[in-house]
This record gives sequence, C-alpha cells and structure tokens, in this order.
Amino acid sequence: MSILIILAEVSLVIFVFLLLNWLVSKLFKLFTKTSILKSEDRSIKTLRRNITGLLLLACLVSCILIVGANGYLIYRGENLQQYTIAMLERIPPGFWITLGIGIAQSIGTFMLAAIALKFLKYWLKVASTSAKNLEKNTADDESIDAFFNALYHRISGGIWLWAVILCAQFLKLPATVSEYLYIALRIYLIIAVGLLILKAVAAVVDFLDALSVRYSNPDNLLRFYDRLRHLIPFLKRCLEFVIYVCMATLVIQQVQLIANIAAFGPRIIKIIGIIFISRVLFEVAYLLVEEVLFKDRNLSDIQISRRLTLVPLFRSFLQYFVYFAAIISILYTLDIDPTPILAGAGIVGIAVGLGAQTLINDIVCGFFILFENYYLVGDYIEAGKAEEKVVEGIVEAIELRTTRIRHPNGQLQIIRNGDIGPITNYSKQYIFAVVEVGVPYNSNLAHVYKVIEEVGQQLKTNDPDVLEGTQIDGVESLGESNLLLRTLTKVKPGKHLQIQRVLRKIFTDALLREGIVIPIRAESAEG
Repeated sequence: MSILIILAEVSLVIFVFLLLNWLVSKLFKLFTKTSILKSEDRSIKTLRRNITGLLLLACLVSCILIVGANGYLIYRGENLQQYTIAMLERIPPGFWITLGIGIAQSIGTFMLAAIALKFLKYWLKVASTSAKNLEKNTADDESIDAFFNALYHRISGGIWLWAVILCAQFLKLPATVSEYLYIALRIYLIIAVGLLILKAVAAVVDFLDALSVRYSNPDNLLRFYDRLRHLIPFLKRCLEFVIYVCMATLVIQQVQLIANIAAFGPRIIKIIGIIFISRVLFEVAYLLVEEVLFKDRNLSDIQISRRLTLVPLFRSFLQYFVYFAAIISILYTLDIDPTPILAGAGIVGIAVGLGAQTLINDIVCGFFILFENYYLVGDYIEAGKAEEKVVEGIVEAIELRTTRIRHPNGQLQIIRNGDIGPITNYSKQYIFAVVEVGVPYNSNLAHVYKVIEEVGQQLKTNDPDVLEGTQIDGVESLGESNLLLRTLTKVKPGKHLQIQRVLRKIFTDALLREGIVIPIRAESAEG
C-alpha cells in the first residue's frame, strides 16, 4: 500500500508537470506565430527548451523529495497510509469541493474555447471566400487568405490566454498569477491588434493609390498625383513606425517598472509626423513652383531655359528652409530650446565663413552667372582655361556652388562655379554649322557652289532648326589632290553638331549624283 501511495503522489507531480509544459508550449506557439517575432525564432526555441529543462528538473527534484520523504517516514516506522489520510483530513472539506468545481470549470472553459475556435475558423473561411468573390481577382486570393489566417491566429491566441486566466481564477490560484496573466493578455492583444492594423493600413493605402491613379485626369487636382506618387513608400514607412511606436508605448505602460518610459511615445510620433509633413510640404511646394513657372504653354526657348535654370535654385532654397524648420520643430518637441544652439551655430558659421573663401567665391560666381546670363540650363557651352582641361556639353543644372554639364559622349561633368573660367556659349541667338567639303582641282567651282547652295536651301525648307541657307565661305585650303571648301549654315543655338552631320551626308550624296568625285583625304587614308 505504501508503494501505491508513493506512485500516486509521483504520478500527480508528473501530471502537473505535463500540464504546465503543455501551457508553456501553447504560449510559445502563439509567440512564434507573431510576425514581429519570427526573425527571433531561434532565440524563442532556445528559451522554450530552457524553460522545459527547468520544469523537468523541478519535476525530478519534486519526485525525489517525495520518495525521500516517504522513505524517511517508513524508516521511522510510520504507517504511510494513516499518515497520508491524517494529512488529508487536516485540509478543510470545502477545499476539495472548490478544487473539484474549479477543475470542472477549467475543463469546461477549455472545451468552450475549442468549440468557439471551430466556429470562428468556419466563419472566417466563409468571410475569406466572400471577400475573394467580391474582389473577383485571383491575383489577390493569396493575400486575402494570409490576412484571414493571421486574424484567426491572433483571435485564437487571445481566446486561449483568456481561458488560462479564467482557469487560474477557477482554481483559486494566488492573485499575482491572475495579475501577470492579465498583463500578458493585454500585451498580446496590443501586439496582435497592432499587426492587424498594420496590414489594414497598408491595404487601405494601396487601395487609395489605385483609385487615385484610376480617376486622375488633366481636368482635376489628381493630375498632380502621378508626380507625388513616389511619396507612397515613404508614407507606408512612416505609418509603420507610428504603429510600432504606439504598440511599444502601450506595451511599456503595462509594465509598472518601466511605465515612465512610455511618455516618450507621443513625442516620437510627433517627430515622425514632422518629418513626413516636411517632406510632403517640400514636394508640394516644389510642384507648385514648377506649375507656376511652366503654366504658360507659349513660352519661348529662352524663357524655358531661364525657368529651368531657376527651378533647381528654388528647390535648393526650399529644401534648406523646410528642413531647417523641421529641425527647429523637432527640438521644440523634445523640449529643447533652439535659441542657444542657433546662437552657437551663428558664431561657428562666422568662423567657418572666414576660412571658407572658396565656398563663398563659388556661390558669388554662381549668382553672377545667373544675373549676367552667361549661360542657362540647356545651353551648349565650353568652359575652362586653355592650359587646363576644357569642359564642354549641355548644361543640366546651375546650383549654388557647382554647374553640371553633360558631355556629348554622356559623361556628367561637375565644375565649381569659381573655376568655370572663360566660357564659350554655343546657344546664344544663333550659331554656324561649319562643314568643309573637298573637291578635285578640275571641278567646276561655280557648279559645285550652286549644288551646295541648292542642297542647303532645301535643308532650310525641311528642317526648322536651320535659320538660313548654306553659304560658301570660299576655298579654305589647297591640298595635294583637292580643294577644301568651307561652308557656313546658320542654325538655332546648340544644333550645330546635329546639322553638321546631316550636311556632310547630303553634300556627299548631292555631289556624287552630279558626278563630282570627293577625294579621300590623306589623313583619312592613313587611318
């Protein structure tokens, strides 16, 4: 009989261990299903194994203590059965009734939770099917299923945690256990609801984005949406940060030990809002500047070039102003008075300005370039001193310190305004496309002149970039086997290279049709 009593007590301890291990396993499964903790899956599994090991060790120690204590009682000559009955009789009868009712209520609670989850799974499956039928788009089926699966896991986790709390109350466990379980439930619900809101917000933003694209047209305000659409990923990131900060703030508030840190949550949200609003204000203001400058569709080429030159400057000034205002607002949000900082920055700025003469020189030269109209965006220029590397190409931007020039071969050349040097602008009013044509010595020059002028006049009629017909400047040089004629064609600024290529081809074709053989130059033959 003593052995049976010892086995019963050991079996009870093992049962309690198995029950606790099952509850811990359920809790860790809920954590691993939370997307925010999936990246820490290995750490969670390690923690789970450690807790299981501690429970197993406690179970073994308890079993050894039970066997040792009962063995000691037997050694003393105690009747183990009578001793056990006497101990049980000391426990009030109401305790066993309460325990039995608590166990029955706990079993019923778990059964009701399981039944509720079955119904929940069925109705969520019906809702998922209805949503897919409503969308009528098989491409979204996977995302819809993922959303409803996530919703099911979040609700099921909350139901099981609530069932555990009820069981703790039914079994009359210490109030501290219920209190900590309530804290765990609130934290779980905060994280679960936050992640669902995150998914819902992303879906709403994508839906509104699709609607805006669909209904945008040149007659309403949505015509600007396509130029502001690149802000959508930035909006999503800001909303994600706001939701994560709200979740973290609410979670911290549940833990009394660190609840004071939660006061920083609203400030962080304000800072995120300031950053987002400043970015949007900058983009909208820049868009309005472009809209005002280019609203008139009847602008001349020179007016367009001048306004294209001003746009980057407006953008730079606007960017500095908006970001400066954002920094000041962030400092006020953090309860930091920016006045001493600005005063210190002013003193430092003066000291730096005295030493940064090159920077000041670049900025001043940039203003002179703009005000004296040396060149504009879109002009084809050559810049630089003869003894140094000459930069040439199309001006892409004139900024406070530098000028960006795109070479005809595609390289982007950036030169400081203070080092721009002498400037040759090929885009002022007009330019000559100069083409040299070689003809044999025995050619009838009058006939050659006539052919070239007729071809040049025809090109003027067909090409709007040609301002005047081709003129023969005369014989440029006398070669060993040919005469070199120099031709001038007046074209629009910046079009000389293109027209030169066209003229070489049509001159060659026209002279060959007239039976005039174009000699091969000596340098060409050597190449």
